[in-house]
Amino acid sequence: MQDLSEQTPSKILFLILDGLGGMPHPDVGQSELEVARIPNLDRFAGLSICGVTDPIAPGITPGSGPSHLALFGYDPIRFDIGRAILTAQGIHFPIGPNVVCIRAQFATV
Repeated sequence: MQDLSEQTPSKILFLILDGLGGMPHPDVGQSELEVARIPNLDRFAGLSICGVTDPIAPGITPGSGPSHLALFGYDPIRFDIGRAILTAQGIHFPIGPNVVCIRAQFATV
């Protein structure tokens, strides 16, 4: 990852609401976002530049790691980096040539 990064003086808040665009629920005909009361998100979006992207091509849904890098201009086919390595880098975990990064999530429903 260090070979891919470049420091600049810019300060940007880049908020990615990954997976926010759900499909309409059959009972109400709207997505979770369309039904939700989101005044703060509405205000924030009104003050921002917003967009939607297909990181590889329409209809192809890659994982979050390659998708996030594609938002910064990296080719997700050439730089196929998973979320585990991104998470490890985010907490400054020492990663060497013989390290395998695995990421898991737990939830109770």
